[in-house]
Amino acid sequence: MAFHISLVGRTDLSGEIYRQIRQAILDGRLRPGERLPPTREMAAELTIARSTVTVAYESLLAEGYATSHTGAGTFVSHQFEAKRPASKSRRSTTRAIRVRGVWQTISLPAFFLRAAHFDFRPGVPDASLFPHRTWRRVVACALRSHEMAAGIYESPAGNRDLRAAIARHIGVSRSVSVSPDDVIVTNGTQQALDIIARVLLEPGDVVAVEKPGYSPPKDLFKALGARVIGVPIDSEGLVVEALPGEAKMVCVTPSHQFPLGMAMSLSRRRALLAWAERNNAVIVEDDYDSEFRFGGRPLEPLQTLDTTGRVVYVGTFSKTLLPALRLAFMVVPPSLREATCKAKFVTDWHTAIIAQAALARFIDEGAFARHIRKVSRIYSERHEMLTEGIKSNFGDYVDLVPSSTGLHIAAYARSASLHDINAIASRALELGVAIGSFPLEGKPQAGLMLGYGGIETARIDEGLKLLRRCFDERERVPRRRPKAA
Repeated sequence: MAFHISLVGRTDLSGEIYRQIRQAILDGRLRPGERLPPTREMAAELTIARSTVTVAYESLLAEGYATSHTGAGTFVSHQFEAKRPASKSRRSTTRAIRVRGVWQTISLPAFFLRAAHFDFRPGVPDASLFPHRTWRRVVACALRSHEMAAGIYESPAGNRDLRAAIARHIGVSRSVSVSPDDVIVTNGTQQALDIIARVLLEPGDVVAVEKPGYSPPKDLFKALGARVIGVPIDSEGLVVEALPGEAKMVCVTPSHQFPLGMAMSLSRRRALLAWAERNNAVIVEDDYDSEFRFGGRPLEPLQTLDTTGRVVYVGTFSKTLLPALRLAFMVVPPSLREATCKAKFVTDWHTAIIAQAALARFIDEGAFARHIRKVSRIYSERHEMLTEGIKSNFGDYVDLVPSSTGLHIAAYARSASLHDINAIASRALELGVAIGSFPLEGKPQAGLMLGYGGIETARIDEGLKLLRRCFDERERVPRRRPKAA
C-alpha cells in the first residue's frame, strides 16, 4: 500500500524516511510481513532521487527493521513486536474538547459482546436458518444489475424495485395498502426514527414513549434535544388517557409491545388515533416482529385504521432475516414524503445499493415468503416449549405475560427487584445462559425477557434448568434488613 511520509521542511531526507518508517513499524501501523513500497515508486511519490530512498531502506535492513527478498521486495521484519499506537488524546497536552452533556447519559450496547451457549436474549433471529445460498445468488445478480453497472448514487428513498416489493409484501401480510412512493428504505429501525424526528421535532418538543419500552429510541430523541415522557402500559397496551397533551410524536409497538409482549386492543388503537387527530400529533408505529404470530386473530395495524394521515409505519428485516443486513423501511403519509426523503439524503444519501437490489429480488422470487413460513414453524415450536417451561418450572418466581407474537416472551418477577434480576442474569451468563431484564416503573419488582430466536430448540430445556438454578441460588442469599433508627 502507499505509505505517507512528510518531507516538508526537512533537510536530512534519507534520515527522515528511515525514522518515519521505523516509527510506523514500532507502533503497529506497518505490520510484520507487510511489503514496503518499492524504492522507485516512493522516490517518484516524494519527487526525490531513488538513491535517497535506497539509503533509508539500507538503514532499516541493517538494524533489522526490514528484510529483503531478491525479486520480491522489502518487507517489515517479524522480529519486532508491534505496539498499539498512542491515541491523540493520550499524546495531547491541551484541554479535552467538551461534548454535549446528553452523551454522558447514553451508553453503548454491551448486550451482544459475549456469546452465550443458551441464548435467550430477545430480538435475536436464528442465523443458522438464514438462506445463505439463495442470498448469495441474489447478491450476485445484484452485482450484475444496471444500478451497479451505472455506478451512480441511488434515490434517497431507496431502490424503486425494493420499495415496490415492500409495498406488495406488507399489503399482503399486514393489509397495509400503500404506493411504492410512500416507502422509504433505511438502515434499520433506529435510522427511520432518527429521520422522522429530524423532520418533526424542534429542540424542547415532547415525544411520548411506552413505559416500559425500548430504550434506544429514547436515547435518540434525547440526543436530538427532545423531551421524552414515558406513558404507562396496561393489559390493553398504551394508556391513551395518560398521554401528555403537548406531545408532537408518540412511539408505540402496538402489535407486540416491547418488552411486555401484549398487543394493543382495537378500542385502544382507535382511541390513540383519535387522540393524535385532536392534538395534531404523529404516531410512529414500530411493527418490529409481527410477522411471527402463533395464535389469536391478527389485529389491524394503526396505519390501516388511520384515515387522516397521522401514522408513520416502520418495519424491519433485522428480525425476519439478519440484523447484520441493516435493512428496514418506513411508510410515510404523503404530507411527510418530501421532507423524509430530504432528511434521508442529508443523513447518509441512501442505503447500500447492492443489499437493496438483492432484497428486492429475494422478495419478488418468493424466497422471503418461503423463509418466513419455514422459520415461523420453528419459532412456534420454541415459543410453545419456552412458554410451557416457564409456567411449569418458574411459577413460584415469575408471572408470565401472555403473548402470541414475535421472538420473545416476558414475565414479571413476583418479589425480585431489578437488582436481584440483574444479579440472576449475571450469574446465568457465567453458566452460558443469556436473558434480558427491564425495570417496572413505580414497582419494586422487575421483569425479564426470554427470546427463542437465537437458541436451538434442543437447548431450551437445559437452558431453563440452569436459569432455575440461578433463581434458587439467589433465593438463598440473605436479604439485607434496613438498619434500625
